Amino acid sequence: MRLKQELIPQVTKKNSTEFLITFWYKGKRHRFSNGKAIDIDLSPNQTPVKGRKRQADVLCSAFTMAIRDGWRPSLETRTQKVSIDSIAKRTLKRKLSMEYSSSYKKDLIYTEKLWSEFLQKNKLSDKPIAKLKVEVIRDFIFECSPSPSSMANFKRNVSALLKDELESIGVLLNLSKIKLPKQRQELHRPINDISTALEDIKQYNENLYLCCLMTYSMLLRPHREIRCLSFSDFNTDFTILSLDGSRVKSKRNRILPVPAVVREEIVSRFETVENRNVNLFSMRSYDHNPSYFKGIWSKYKSQSKLLSDKQTLYSFRHTGAIKVFEKTGSLQKLQQVMGHSDLKVSLTYLRGLEVKQLDVEDLPEL
Repeated sequence: MRLKQELIPQVTKKNSTEFLITFWYKGKRHRFSNGKAIDIDLSPNQTPVKGRKRQADVLCSAFTMAIRDGWRPSLETRTQKVSIDSIAKRTLKRKLSMEYSSSYKKDLIYTEKLWSEFLQKNKLSDKPIAKLKVEVIRDFIFECSPSPSSMANFKRNVSALLKDELESIGVLLNLSKIKLPKQRQELHRPINDISTALEDIKQYNENLYLCCLMTYSMLLRPHREIRCLSFSDFNTDFTILSLDGSRVKSKRNRILPVPAVVREEIVSRFETVENRNVNLFSMRSYDHNPSYFKGIWSKYKSQSKLLSDKQTLYSFRHTGAIKVFEKTGSLQKLQQVMGHSDLKVSLTYLRGLEVKQLDVEDLPEL
């Protein structure tokens, strides 16, 4: 029988992209995802995927040095002092101070509120964190999700509120054990006659037209990436658009060429302003409110006869994505132009689009 060596930290894999520092002490296995326990501000799994292993090695060295200096884990004592309810509240406070989208923050606030009410109802709020089991989280998701389709979102949110804080004190809960009912995929319907639709929108509202045009031809997201654009985001001749990661959902810089039809619209607007530091749509120094395009779109769609019920403002982005993939056949180029953080995101996105996967010649013949 192989004896377990105590207090010898090693880098182990939690999954294909995340790492843990693991070691044994007094017959118990201890695992840490960050350096909070030894007062080191280092979280490898929060860094870009390519550099996580290197950061995990650094964290492992830090634990080794801490152990040599006399530090020892005291998991039982720490978990007894931390209540179940305090974990989510602590995480929520931290995440609200970070640069996440307003909609994501609202989701977290709502989830934390329901989680707190669920714990109170089941008399778990003041229990030590060691009493928290995967089954409790599963019951919360199934009980509090307003619909089966929202369960996955609730699972993601409660994981975001609990996982990092729990791992920082050595508590690991395998949320993959929570099996949710499979959801039917919805097909994103493209807009077949894009030119006619855009022309009709142009007659209705010039700002909505430019938004839809950029959503389709540049595959930008309308409610933040487009709505907050100023003339200074473009180069001097308006042929290149540059957005830094703070303004993009994937948190990565986006540099895109500007199609001629979009450039013409921007240039004509620029001729009426005095400087480049004004918004492209308000033509002032301020941006329109976050629901600006949503409101105009709803009014337009209510009187339009060109669109189906399931087609939205994002249908222009879906249609553009289909055109790019059919033209290039490259998932990597689709990822680049869509501004996705990972190829897996692009692949998942593509599965929801109305893209022909087979030709008739690929089917069996009699």
